[in-house]
Amino acid sequence: MAGEGQLVRVGDRRLRLTNLDKVLYPDTGTTKGEVIDYVTRIAPLLIPHVSGRPVTRKRWPEGVDAPPFFAKDLEPGAPAWIPRHPIDHSTGAKDYPLVEDVPTLVYLAQVASLELHVPQWRFDAHGARRNPDRIVLDLDPGPGVGLAECAEVARWSREILTGMGLDPFPVTSGSKGIHLYAHLDGTRTSDEISAFAKELARLLEADHPDLVVSQMSKSARPGKVFLDWSQNNGSKTTIAPYSLRGRDHPMIAAPRSWEELADPGLRHLRFDEMLERTDEVGDLLAPLAPVAASAASAGSTGSLASYIAKRDAARTPEPVPASPAPGGDPGPGAARFVIQEHHASRLHWDLRLERDGVLVSWAVPRGIPVTTEKNNLAVMTEPHPLSYLDFSGEIPKGEYGAGTMTIWDRGVYDAEKWRDDEVIFTAAGAEGGPLGTVRLALIRTQGAGEKSQWLLHRMKDAAPAAPVAAAVPVAAAVPGRARPRSRGAAPDAAPMLATPSTSTRAAQAARRWGEPWVEFKWDGIRAIGVWDGERLRMRARSGTDITARYPELTGVDVGLGPGPAVVDGEVVAYDERGRPSFHRLQSRMHLTRPREIEREARRTPVTYVLFDVLSVGGLDVMDRPLTERRALLEDLVAGADAAVVVPPVADDLDAALATATALELEGVVVKDPRSRYRPGSRSEEWLKVKLTRTQDVVIGAIRPGKGGRTGTIGSLLLGIPGPDGLQYVGRVGSGFSEATLRLLESQLQPLRTDENPMVGVPRADASDALWVRPELVAEVEFAEFTPGGTLRHARWRGLRPDVRPEDVVREDV
Repeated sequence: MAGEGQLVRVGDRRLRLTNLDKVLYPDTGTTKGEVIDYVTRIAPLLIPHVSGRPVTRKRWPEGVDAPPFFAKDLEPGAPAWIPRHPIDHSTGAKDYPLVEDVPTLVYLAQVASLELHVPQWRFDAHGARRNPDRIVLDLDPGPGVGLAECAEVARWSREILTGMGLDPFPVTSGSKGIHLYAHLDGTRTSDEISAFAKELARLLEADHPDLVVSQMSKSARPGKVFLDWSQNNGSKTTIAPYSLRGRDHPMIAAPRSWEELADPGLRHLRFDEMLERTDEVGDLLAPLAPVAASAASAGSTGSLASYIAKRDAARTPEPVPASPAPGGDPGPGAARFVIQEHHASRLHWDLRLERDGVLVSWAVPRGIPVTTEKNNLAVMTEPHPLSYLDFSGEIPKGEYGAGTMTIWDRGVYDAEKWRDDEVIFTAAGAEGGPLGTVRLALIRTQGAGEKSQWLLHRMKDAAPAAPVAAAVPVAAAVPGRARPRSRGAAPDAAPMLATPSTSTRAAQAARRWGEPWVEFKWDGIRAIGVWDGERLRMRARSGTDITARYPELTGVDVGLGPGPAVVDGEVVAYDERGRPSFHRLQSRMHLTRPREIEREARRTPVTYVLFDVLSVGGLDVMDRPLTERRALLEDLVAGADAAVVVPPVADDLDAALATATALELEGVVVKDPRSRYRPGSRSEEWLKVKLTRTQDVVIGAIRPGKGGRTGTIGSLLLGIPGPDGLQYVGRVGSGFSEATLRLLESQLQPLRTDENPMVGVPRADASDALWVRPELVAEVEFAEFTPGGTLRHARWRGLRPDVRPEDVVREDV
């Protein structure tokens, strides 16, 4: 498309795209339009690996059969909203672009910046260089060798790196060789990491002189793989993962699995092949990307880079500072806040709290909750400058946030708690204003930094007499989030849904025990973890070894210290809203093939939520009081990986139940703080209070399906062990997915028997029953037990491989 091109909207930006039919890869006929389509679709995977890093580009405006040129400075005609940072050179400072969003990627593709190269370090919030957060080894094949030889060297390198606690990830470069990346903790300088990489290269060369060379001289490379350690120099850059390459074909720097590297037919991937595999494998480099991708999305504080990038001072009346650094007049006395009513494309209110030189901001579609009974959604936006405290006006059409903005109320606030997942504060608005004085809680439920989702809760105006645990046990256990262990305030937002008998009995027990001790109940599977100082082995409550099923917990050092320990907890998977999901966990708990486990681990990562410890340093602590064991457990996980967490403890049952209800948790467990650990037995010292009625059951028979389910399972007959045997308690025929039915068929058919394993099965249900040996335990939801002892309105939840049939009991709910 020649000439003026076309004006398109990409996200919140408008871009003019021209010459979309221009062929950039003549051998394949790949056009600029196809390149733009690729970067748009790959953006969610690519951006986290380049965010915050200065981008050096290699441009082919006339196509890859013409000479390219390197570009460091952003060209004069580049949009003003593209964030940039200067780096001094001998010829003067150059403004390097930062790729933080899709519009920036599309612009770079529009000017034929096919290759994006970045260093291994990022800028901090003030534009200064941080220490590198990753190491890269560039395995470059010399004449006479190829990818197969590079893969061999990659495996040798992996052995050394993993022995040092680093977990490397391979990337076929799209050009000749392989890159190996590993995450760093940021405590070492580029020079130190470069020196380390050089010594590693020399070590490999000494061990494998016939194939590895560490010297820069090209004359030494024929027949060998050059291990280029110099890419870790602070002035060097490497092709970014998922970036296109300017080769004859549109190859890309493709993250690969170690299984793929073992394939003798290993080759580089084209951009279309990368797109085809993203849905299946996701981002294989996800562990390398930080939770908050850049300073612009750094959560509670950070730079104003994102704010500035979204605004043009010549087109909007909003204040646009010259520098992204936080700052401004902090004002006298208490911290300030403003709530602005924003008539944009949709009416919403913007809540902004002064913090560390910026206004930390949330968009609240329904405004401040008017009662304590209802929570409102809040979405974190980019930090705003302090001068925004006084802003009101009309943001022009076509600009970011276009519409009328007025000040709804403003004043000062006092923060009781400020964490990256929870903020509790009391705000006093202007005299006579609509807000008055309120106590509010912001609770993060999903995501991190800009666009993360929170609950805004109006708390009781007076601080509670007996403070309870942190309000967001979900955030405590989601990988990459803070792990609150101290006690603080919690919302009391939702009605109590537990049955009066259980909640009353639990409350009475808590008062009898003295200090109440309430833990949130997680919708996962119970697992005992055995730590040897380096690796974790896991077994289900049934005794089954499940170590291989959760490699993200057992295949790495999760940081439980140098000594041995035995811990108790639950393996939990989360849904897209950050809630525990037993349904999602089903996709993990039955896998046995390594490739399937690896693939599903990327799709459905799990967290190990710990609530007790049995031994520490070889010392049995099961007879110690729960309070002492909890202290030992918290010390044990002080330096643990984010996938191993200890959630908070509450000291108020009603508030804990309200919090569990608001966050859609399964319920709570009330414990006697003096109790000892009792392995394999139930105790009145631990009482469950469920918000959802669930029941473990033993499968005793299949009833064949009819109609649409002909040829498969129609329903399952269920039992609970009793004094006379396996007592029939009803059937379940709803809640099955096609995948679940296939799984059940494969597991139940080998258990078929001619003998009825249950007692009390009605004649109608037994008439066509296909009996099975009672070896599988499942979990169902149900409305209630009928007077006859059967489950009413049972619905399938999933198999429970962590529970033995003999351990199933009727839940007292």
